[in-house]
Amino acid sequence: MELLLVLVVLGVLVAVALGAGRMGKKRELLRKESELAPVKRLAEEDVTALGVELQDLDLEMAGRPLDVGANADYQRALDAYESAKTAAAGLQRPEDVKHVTEILEDGRYAMACVRARVSGQPLPTRRPPCFFDPRHGLSVADVSWTPPGGAQREVPACALDVERVRAGAEPDIRKVMVGSKRVPYWQGGRAYQPYAAGYFGNFGPMEWMFMGMLFSGGFEGIGEGIGAIGEGIGDMLGGLGDGIGDMFDGFDGFDF
Repeated sequence: MELLLVLVVLGVLVAVALGAGRMGKKRELLRKESELAPVKRLAEEDVTALGVELQDLDLEMAGRPLDVGANADYQRALDAYESAKTAAAGLQRPEDVKHVTEILEDGRYAMACVRARVSGQPLPTRRPPCFFDPRHGLSVADVSWTPPGGAQREVPACALDVERVRAGAEPDIRKVMVGSKRVPYWQGGRAYQPYAAGYFGNFGPMEWMFMGMLFSGGFEGIGEGIGAIGEGIGDMLGGLGDGIGDMFDGFDGFDF
């Protein structure tokens, strides 16, 4: 009889755990669905911006001879636009936007190479995009900037934003809608982390470390969140263990 009671209680505990797991997965799915729409819209806006830049480049290069290298870079930029457009249209999860912004970053660098070749200049150093708005293209320098409530950092910026920051003016920051407010994209929440990762993640640890500290309230906030999750899991397992222990404390054994 006592064995049967133990098995019944264990079955109930397993059923509760499985139900909690399914509810957690459902909540995670709903969260990702709600985050996907604004991230997808952001990616599509960036793809459109690249298309406009390619039209401008086409007008700029009209009548100017392109050598083999310039033609190859031009085609690379065009291919990047088409690939990014397809990838943005097919986004299924917020994290998929990383692939889109990686393609866009490569397309803008290819455009810079076209201009350099046609002008007889050395190919540009491959720097990160402008931190304040990646649509501004390649950064030209790092500039000291202090985010509101944060510490001063060196961030990559385009020529115009370098001038603005050094003059004490507000840089031209890419903003996104969060509820009824427009905030810098790095304050948009964790759904926008992959967006930034595609643009900045390939330029060494320092660039991505800075981005990581801006998103989600910094590494301290990320660590606290992970710690809270761990504590919650520990409490749940501890509770299960205590309950099972209490059952066996009152169990004298089996009669064979």
